[in-house]
Amino acid sequence: QVQLVESGGGSVQAGGSLRLSCATSGIIFSTAAMGWYRQAPGKQRELVATISSGGTTNYADSVKGRFGISRDNVVNTAYLQMNSLKSEDTAVYYCNAMRRWPNPFNYWGQGTQVTVSS
Repeated sequence: QVQLVESGGGSVQAGGSLRLSCATSGIIFSTAAMGWYRQAPGKQRELVATISSGGTTNYADSVKGRFGISRDNVVNTAYLQMNSLKSEDTAVYYCNAMRRWPNPFNYWGQGTQVTVSS
């Protein structure tokens, strides 16, 4: 059974930091591209950051220089370090695990709420 479990969300004041974790099980984590997405009320889900199985990272322009995505293949966990948080970062943050080949898969976590107050 595949599980992606996010943690680390919460409420923080603008300028603060949070670190999200995505603990996975049931997948070969080292072969998966991991991503963080977010969805604010009334908006579509959007990409925040991704990290390939080889460690290549990609960020949305809105978070470049403030957020950092990383992964630990020993504990099968992906992380999102969020610094200099802004009120517009308020959203539910979702973890994603994807592999295109072989035996493709695409899994989502249940989401964790991040609320930034100004």
